[in-house]
Amino acid sequence: MFETLSDRLTQVFTSLRGRGRLSAADIDATLREIRIALLEADVALPVVREFTARVRERASSAEVSEALNPAQQVIKIVHEELITILGGEARRLRFAKNPPTVIMLAGLQGSGKTTLAAKLALWLREQGNTPLLVAADLQRPNAVQQLQVLGEQAGVPVFAPEPGNGVGDPVDVARRSLDEARHRLHNIVIIDTAGRLGIDEEMMRQAAAIRDATDPDEILFVVDAMIGQDAVTTAQAFLDGVGYDGVVLTKLDGDARGGAALSIAQLTGRPVMFASTGEKLADFDLFHPDRMASRILDMGDMLTLIEQAERTFDEEQANAMAGKLASGEGFTLEDFVEQLAMVRKLGPIGNLLGMLPGAAQNRELLSQVSDKDLDRAAAIVNSMTPSERRNPKILNGSRRARIARGSGTSVGEVNNLVVRFLEGQKMMRQMFSGGGVPGMPAIPGMRRATKKASKSRKAPAKKKPKGGRPGAPSRPGGGQAGNLVPDGHGAGKGAPEPARGGLPAGLGKPGADDDLAAGLEALARGNPGFLVVPEDDQPRAGNAPTDLPAGFGRFRRGKRGDH
Repeated sequence: MFETLSDRLTQVFTSLRGRGRLSAADIDATLREIRIALLEADVALPVVREFTARVRERASSAEVSEALNPAQQVIKIVHEELITILGGEARRLRFAKNPPTVIMLAGLQGSGKTTLAAKLALWLREQGNTPLLVAADLQRPNAVQQLQVLGEQAGVPVFAPEPGNGVGDPVDVARRSLDEARHRLHNIVIIDTAGRLGIDEEMMRQAAAIRDATDPDEILFVVDAMIGQDAVTTAQAFLDGVGYDGVVLTKLDGDARGGAALSIAQLTGRPVMFASTGEKLADFDLFHPDRMASRILDMGDMLTLIEQAERTFDEEQANAMAGKLASGEGFTLEDFVEQLAMVRKLGPIGNLLGMLPGAAQNRELLSQVSDKDLDRAAAIVNSMTPSERRNPKILNGSRRARIARGSGTSVGEVNNLVVRFLEGQKMMRQMFSGGGVPGMPAIPGMRRATKKASKSRKAPAKKKPKGGRPGAPSRPGGGQAGNLVPDGHGAGKGAPEPARGGLPAGLGKPGADDDLAAGLEALARGNPGFLVVPEDDQPRAGNAPTDLPAGFGRFRRGKRGDH
């Protein structure tokens, strides 16, 4: 809806970014382009004048002239003023202290009140509430039946005591619905009221009577975002005749200019609370002024994209996929199909890509991406055998021809998918092994995570001896170093025990009761001449040559025959 406005503002700020300093003439030219862009987007003239006046005042102040990057500072000012026009911050529903909370919907016929009532009921049910839909639109043909069908799809009960089509009293139905909600223990009541093709006295009287009979906690005015400047006139008339607490914008996924969203909140003083962005019941959420301003200025809306993914994706499945990638087991075509199915649940691929920063600058490229491309890729993968999905390298010419026939595609499309998948698989392995994407820094901690996962998959290796000659007997635990047999030499009686861990006798790990002197004595018995002190290291007056205490010079193994 805001594509035209977004494109114009993007062009304005692109020319502004190349300037290191902004003069008064630059600011005037920029504001002129912004004013034209807002007027072309059907924004009300009083709103445009007030917006440009505030931007001019702030852009001429010291916060821009003294800024390191004046162009970025102007963009920041425009972003903040857009948020102010859109309502400042998200406004949430007020709930009654004593249930049920009564929500009344009002608006013109064709604005989407009945569908929006079901969307709001589904949104509240997913948050743990127990809403009740009330069919109080008894004027429009089949309005009651439509609400019953939508309520069944949303899993929300519908209170419809009258058949509609001009039969029944809507005020009485609304009043009886409160007793039904208390009896059935529903904590929220959503009343769908009748509309007209235009504003008239009869519609206003009926809406005011329903308001007085039910005393609603919230009155929401439903407005079609595609009707342009007339949306502001209708909103002001309903505000004067019935009154309301918030605005709900429908059909925001259309191709209209969208000036109503930028005008209603500013002129009526009532915030935009909800927005409907598609035909499905799940295409409904709170209206966030800051996120909408970011999308208009082509800064993206990553928070909304993340929230949609959290609601759609299975957390266990996502964690399992992340663990598989981090462990180095690879990303197969089976995983690829699962990812495609998860992305398709998020909605049209064009809407998802439009939430990314810089989408306006690549709109022509993004327009070439279609949901049919994802379905075609899934068909190709599903036509493969399990072994082919796990190892695409075994695909020869005959296999690819069979896959193309089974998926209704050409061999070239199969080849293109396989080549791109192998390139992506190679990039993923490089990224998660710590190498990172070429031209980008590595992902912190991925190398450690990959090594840890690969070590956990290896079989535990046998413990290697710490030293000694191969085949030497290991030292039994708990013994004492240098335990002696009473008499004799060598391997016979009185010889020291076998060396521990291949070390000379007496050099094992000392125990708690080991005697150093006894160990040295055993070492001398097994190695004659070990304690022979050379002549140049004999004790003499003064300090030793190495500044060690006397007698602590070098030890030298005695020659054979020296005893």
